[in-house]
Amino acid sequence: MRIHEVRALSDENLEKELEAAYKEALSVRFGLATRQLSDTSQARKVRRKIAQLKTVARERELLEQQA
Repeated sequence: MRIHEVRALSDENLEKELEAAYKEALSVRFGLATRQLSDTSQARKVRRKIAQLKTVARERELLEQQA
C-alpha cells in the first residue's frame, strides 16, 4: 500500500489496517522462526507498512492538537 493510499483512509480504516498489519507481522515472525517463509523480505515489508500507518496516525493526531 502506497503512502497516498494510507493517507486517504479514514481513521477507522486506518486502525483496522494497523491491527491487520500487526497480525500479519506476528504470522511472518512465526514463519521465519519455523523456516516456512519463502519470501524473507516480507518481514521488512510488514514492518514498513506498520511504520507508515503509525506515522499517518501520528500526523493526524498532531493536526488535531493544533486545531
